[in-house]
Amino acid sequence: MQQQPNAATGARRSTARRSKRQWKETLTGYVFISPMLLGVTLLTIVPILASFALSFTEWNFLLGFKQVKFVGLDNFERLFADEAFWKSLKNNIIFILVVPITLAASLALAILIDRYVYFKDLFKVIYFMPYISSVVAVAIVWQVLFHPSYGPVNNFLRSIGIADPPKWIADLHFALPSVMMIMVWVSIGYNLIIYMAGLQSIPKDYYEAAEIDGAKSWHKFRFITLPMLSPTTFFLMITGIIGTFKVFDLIQVLTKGGPAGSTSVVVFHLYETAFVNLKMSYASTMALFLFVAIFAVTLVQWWGQRKWVNY
Repeated sequence: MQQQPNAATGARRSTARRSKRQWKETLTGYVFISPMLLGVTLLTIVPILASFALSFTEWNFLLGFKQVKFVGLDNFERLFADEAFWKSLKNNIIFILVVPITLAASLALAILIDRYVYFKDLFKVIYFMPYISSVVAVAIVWQVLFHPSYGPVNNFLRSIGIADPPKWIADLHFALPSVMMIMVWVSIGYNLIIYMAGLQSIPKDYYEAAEIDGAKSWHKFRFITLPMLSPTTFFLMITGIIGTFKVFDLIQVLTKGGPAGSTSVVVFHLYETAFVNLKMSYASTMALFLFVAIFAVTLVQWWGQRKWVNY
């Protein structure tokens, strides 16, 4: 008769010890991640909330917080009537073309290197170098290459008979395509590494079975390689499109949004509004609009990936 209470008491003590141990483990885990949580909170979450609040105010940060004035939706009305902003957004939308071009070029290079080239690691390093290089150094090199009068690119074009080559980043019509070409050149290395990892994870049995059935190279690419790489392509597409909306440093060093705003994108226009013209509240409105736009594009991609991504 006394064994039942003793068993119940032992079970309660065991449960209590287990709960105490779990609580200690949980506390230890929070202690280890607390520096990261603190950094994310102070450097990401708080600025996002502050930007959201400032978008409904009129404030010059040089005057201090006492000069904050609530203006409601005036900044949003002003944003929708701002031609410079819509021109920057149009340039951003055109800039998205960098993503499919980069994906196609990277996939083609990845297949060639993976199947037909020796010293694969050497070529990975060569193509990856522009991606890890300083943006300032890359921009200066391309400024020299694209110089209208003395640049190697135009000198080569003149040598093959083109008397009046484009002025590239100094030309109103060629400046944005020039920046896009540089962006493709910089991004190929990263996409190449990811695609090669994806290619090496595809089981060779699929290709062997296709060869036995008489499949040609195109059919193996169309029905094996592309479907098996669809998760990789989806990842690179999402990160690439988000990256095009965040491009700033290359334009700041290379063209400063010129000529005549032809290379200005939303982030660069936001930077000029906030830190050159000191219109912090209006810049916060642009940031909020950009956040909603990127979030909407990402949602559309997540919805569309159900039809073409194979997991």
